[in-house]
This record gives sequence, structure tokens and C-alpha cells, in this order.
Amino acid sequence: MYEDFTVTDRWTDESLRIMWKGTVVAIATRHADATDVRFSVNGRPVWIAMPNVAWVEQKRRTGKVITDYLAAQTAGRYLKMAVESGYDNGREMYTMTVDEVLDHAAAVVKEAGGTMQLPTLPVINENIEPEVELGRLPADNQGAVKPVDHMVL
Repeated sequence: MYEDFTVTDRWTDESLRIMWKGTVVAIATRHADATDVRFSVNGRPVWIAMPNVAWVEQKRRTGKVITDYLAAQTAGRYLKMAVESGYDNGREMYTMTVDEVLDHAAAVVKEAGGTMQLPTLPVINENIEPEVELGRLPADNQGAVKPVDHMVL
């Protein structure tokens, strides 16, 4: 869905390849109450800052949590909409509001047909599913991880 996709820039008609690269809780890294989701946009780093209070508000409103997979997809959807609408102006960081996080998260879950249908992360090799490359998913405690010579994130 939004972990690895192509979108056309509204102003330049340039095709942009957007790939999820990682998620960082930004409290320690930049002293913010946010979770930062990093993407590569044609090789350029772009961060989407999502306020941590959105996780609390999601649980309060719906009783459900925002998972790591959902957070990455939510930020990717936001970035796609920013590029398509012309809001993307080449900045390195964009900050979502709580309502934007909740709205985009709900839209992602609806598009996917449920949280269990969300694509897996990480994107280690764009041509190989992560469970094939790793031998298992990172959250799967069963089985051993096969040695990997290189990881491209």
C-alpha cells in the first residue's frame, strides 16, 4: 500500500518513488512528543512526524491501537496525499495533527480491509517479502533468523 509506491508530483509531473525506511520514536532523538516515520522520496529523506498523543486518542475513541505497521501506512498515505495535492514542497519534515493521524489511519484500515491485511515491514529487498529474506517476521518469536549479508533500509 503505502510502504513502497509511486506517485506523480502535482506541480512537476515528476514520478516519485516513495519507500518506507524506518520508524523512530522522536522523544529522545529530537526531544519531541512524536513518532517520526522516514521515507525515501527518489532518494531524498522525508520524515513524517506523528504526535504520540494520537495513539492515546485512537485507543480512547475506538478501543483499538495504532500498530507499527499502521503508523507506517498512515504516514505513507499522508505523504502521498501531500504530493498529489501539491502540498509537498521538498521539505524534509512534515508534521501531522492528531486528527490527520486518526483520519488517515481509519482510511488505511478501510482500504486494507482490516489491520491483519496491512503489508508487512520492513522492506528489506523490494523484490523479496521480508519473511522470505529474514526467514521470519521481526515480531515472530518462532524460529531462527537466517544470516543476512546485507540489509538495505
